[in-house]
Amino acid sequence: MVRSAIEIVGLSHTFAGPQGPARVLSDVSLTISPGEIFTILGPSGCGKTTLLNIIGGFIEPSSGEVLVGARRVTGPGPDRGVIFQSYALFRWLTVQKNVEFGLKIRGVGRRERAEAARRYLTMVGLMDFHAHYPYQLSGGMKQRVAIARALAADPDILLLDEPFAALDAQMRELLQEELLRIWDKTRKTIVLITHSVDEAIFVSTRTCVMTARPGRIKKVIDVDLPHPRADYHVRTSRAFNEIKDSVLGLVREEVAVSVRGGPDG
Repeated sequence: MVRSAIEIVGLSHTFAGPQGPARVLSDVSLTISPGEIFTILGPSGCGKTTLLNIIGGFIEPSSGEVLVGARRVTGPGPDRGVIFQSYALFRWLTVQKNVEFGLKIRGVGRRERAEAARRYLTMVGLMDFHAHYPYQLSGGMKQRVAIARALAADPDILLLDEPFAALDAQMRELLQEELLRIWDKTRKTIVLITHSVDEAIFVSTRTCVMTARPGRIKKVIDVDLPHPRADYHVRTSRAFNEIKDSVLGLVREEVAVSVRGGPDG
């Protein structure tokens, strides 16, 4: 019986740099349970995106390993859907064909993948733009297409790297709420990288604060807020703000270390 969706064991990573090796991650160990929304916070450069890329199978770690469903990650797979900071859309495909792309690769029939694309484009408010090409869209709209594409492929795990950062504040909050509605229905395992403490607390079951580079696990915090949360009143509640104060304090400690040059600086 698989008890964890993602298990990270003794993970470290070093990049080759112009001034010599640069440690980005150091001895990271985490267990993420099936059906969690797990968010990761930390100062810039602490290795958050590198960690996500290792889970996604795009980078091989220098040491340690990642297990997904008890299988060692050796590369990308259809069980993990990834949304990067960049939109990664195919410029020669329409919005709808971009959303359908993963389903087509998996051999899903034309009618079924078209229905899925329409459903998720409606969800992110872009059905009216289904025949447009990426160059005809704003940056925020492109990211919403990327979100719809990842959801349409129906992976077991969603890996999201700042997926809402390009959106205006109102759309960002609406899509956070939509993400929670999707999670309420599907209980997918979601790992979200963010710089926003508010976003991390609002969407997550647990949030993790990483140290300044090289990134280590500083603390994992349970976000014990009631569900469903797709209600703006949650953001102003006393419980929300108590968690926010605690998490913000941890993040600020590490940002201060990063500004001073970090433990390796």
